[in-house]
Amino acid sequence: MSASYPLQSLKAGNWFKLICGASFQDLPAIRTLVLAYALAGADCVDVAADPAVIAAAREALNIAKKLENDQRYQVFSRQRTPWLMVSLNDGEDPHFRKAYFDAQHCPSDCFRPCETICPPRAIVETKQGSFGVLESRCYGCGRCIPVCPYQLVKTHSYVVSPKEMIPLIREMGIDAVEIHTQVGRGNQFKQLWQAIAPWIGHLKLLAISCPDACGLIDYLYYLYEMISPLPIPLIWQTDGRPMSGDIGKGTTHAAIKLAQKVLKAQIPGFVQLAGGTNHHTVSKLREIGLLTSSMSSKLAVSGIAYGSYARSVLSPIVRQLENQSINFNLQLALEDQPNLLFKALKIAESLVLSLKIPDL
Repeated sequence: MSASYPLQSLKAGNWFKLICGASFQDLPAIRTLVLAYALAGADCVDVAADPAVIAAAREALNIAKKLENDQRYQVFSRQRTPWLMVSLNDGEDPHFRKAYFDAQHCPSDCFRPCETICPPRAIVETKQGSFGVLESRCYGCGRCIPVCPYQLVKTHSYVVSPKEMIPLIREMGIDAVEIHTQVGRGNQFKQLWQAIAPWIGHLKLLAISCPDACGLIDYLYYLYEMISPLPIPLIWQTDGRPMSGDIGKGTTHAAIKLAQKVLKAQIPGFVQLAGGTNHHTVSKLREIGLLTSSMSSKLAVSGIAYGSYARSVLSPIVRQLENQSINFNLQLALEDQPNLLFKALKIAESLVLSLKIPDL
């Protein structure tokens, strides 16, 4: 297929993006997620701006490409290679943080609700008896903070340096960049954009992610004027309810409501949902006429990004592979476990094709 296939999906209104997490650095899990969703037909995979993470994702994409001609997986393969995207931020953002706490202050009789509620199982007790947050697994959802009975859980945030990112764009084959911003951070965005702009021609796509706030539309128009003219396609990612798609049906409403707001403003560029997206999102969009295969309506979204929900549905596969690796004392790869890979692909394809095939 043509290298521009993801762009065709944007124009057709069935763009599917996998969000691995801007702070998620669990390399085996990322490799598994990217491989499964790449084979299932994803158009883009969004990963942390970390060389090790990018390398793991790129390796998974290469494996997916090799498996395209494997007859065992022909039913799943869409003969396409997703674009690889990395996320940057212009200031403090929940996607760019890690949880932490000092376990020495935890009472011995605490029932550890933080451990139970953590989606990526980042809060664990090791064989050596220590208890705390595995930083590589934590992606900053913050669900552990309000449930701690003793208010011991804190977070630390970080900003990705564009000076560190520019070499990655050039050397590691990054296809797209997403900038996370918020209303009122025009000066910070401008500084980040000035660092990225000279290298924008090396990319195939720019995305800007912003949550709702008073003055949002004016802020997005301000950003559009700043980055224009843009030689590559632009996506406005409407971040409805960050990192919540695995919680329940209601989380998708915030994502849809925000997308409607941005669509109505008709700012040039594609509009893609995120933040609270799950298996209810597609049916709800079709029900209200915001998702069409032909994009005949101007007020239609161009695609959907799935983060916490996409990861959660594959978490049993990730855990099973992890347990097998522990049992064999060897890091096993998903492609080396045909039965497990087949299961992973069925799960991933179910989510991807719900968007790709109108009547599914």
